[in-house]
Amino acid sequence: MDFIALKNKASEYEADMTKFLRDLVLIPGESTGEKGHIDRIAAEMKKLDFNKVEIDPMGNVLGYMGTGKKLIAFDAHIDTVGIGNRSNWNFDPYQGYETPEEIGGRGTSDQMGGIVSAIYGAKIMKDLGLLSDLYTVLVTGTVQEEDCDGLCWQYIIKEDKVRPEFVVSTEPTDGGIYRGQRGRMEIRVDVQGISCHGSAPERGDNAIYKMADILQDIRSLNDNNATGKEDILGLSKMLDKKFNPQWEEAQFLGRGTITPSEIFFTSPSRCAVADSCSVSLDRRMTAGETWESCLGEIRNLPAVKKYGDKVSVSMYNYERPSYTGLVYPIECYFPTWVIPKDHKVTKALETAYKNLYGETRLGNAETESMRKQRPLTDKWTFSTNGVSIMGRNGIPCIGFGPGAEAQAHAPNEKTWKVDLVRCAAVYATLPTMYCK
Repeated sequence: MDFIALKNKASEYEADMTKFLRDLVLIPGESTGEKGHIDRIAAEMKKLDFNKVEIDPMGNVLGYMGTGKKLIAFDAHIDTVGIGNRSNWNFDPYQGYETPEEIGGRGTSDQMGGIVSAIYGAKIMKDLGLLSDLYTVLVTGTVQEEDCDGLCWQYIIKEDKVRPEFVVSTEPTDGGIYRGQRGRMEIRVDVQGISCHGSAPERGDNAIYKMADILQDIRSLNDNNATGKEDILGLSKMLDKKFNPQWEEAQFLGRGTITPSEIFFTSPSRCAVADSCSVSLDRRMTAGETWESCLGEIRNLPAVKKYGDKVSVSMYNYERPSYTGLVYPIECYFPTWVIPKDHKVTKALETAYKNLYGETRLGNAETESMRKQRPLTDKWTFSTNGVSIMGRNGIPCIGFGPGAEAQAHAPNEKTWKVDLVRCAAVYATLPTMYCK
């Protein structure tokens, strides 16, 4: 392959990619409100002469380039979070800004830059004659990831009947190659009590007191060690081969965590004992943990067992309609996933990157020093559509995308033009490397 030609062609498209990303910033597109983003992306795909462009019933856009045998996908969720407190922004998040090096605006790193580089990566393949009968490239702009990561791909796989050979997630990776992430799930604990007048609380059964006991045990589950001396073994036990056959990958991904995120109650009045109390728990999972094991840990806590059938532990469901009106219910379970370091997909992406850009991460004057301190191949801190692609469905998934994790959901979000260019070049190179 002519790697110089690949890099030069990607650089030639810097202005086009910049304009495309700035156009997307101008269109608000939070989860379930992405129609404007989808329409703009479909228009760009058609302008660049993709072989086929479809919008499925959920509202995901699927663009195909080439007609070869193996289907290789590049995924970008194109919904964004909101802007939060507007006073924290130094510029209009939906107008954005541009300098010779940067593009600012909501969604630039998380993660509309990814769809821009993926579309132009496919265009470069066509320009340089890299498409062959060996592969077809699929670029997906997917919806509702910020609300329910992976839901879009669960629909694409199960309902659209699309199953690629592997998928590249274009979420931001700070110039690195990411081969996994911790999973997560959303747990609810409900406790029942009996109300009475607040002047004589002994007549009732205060659900808030029960929940206080349970929360202390949940705190111990997160904070305790796992030496065997504790009444409640801490989640760090999963890093130990005595407790977890997948301990090596758990050490790579990092330990699981659990924390309360919301609390609710019911009571007849402020002058009464609470007759119910509920909490939402954010549970992050490492390798070797499943939704069954996580729910089981809560159900086996001493305080939960103490209150018996007055306590229920369950998992949330997601049933919010997409912008097309489609409802596709799913459990709020987002499995841990990790691709082996010696997997063919991992090696192909590393080879593509190293032939283009060398052995270390790259950035610009602002980011390069920090990036070079990190290993080239690493993992995400946050969650991605890989929870469905690989976590639920076993399709190999690997990450490489423009922008920075730390920019995600933050005010004054930005990305870097050089990241868009480098990612487009790597994307254009990868399918040929994989199919060799």
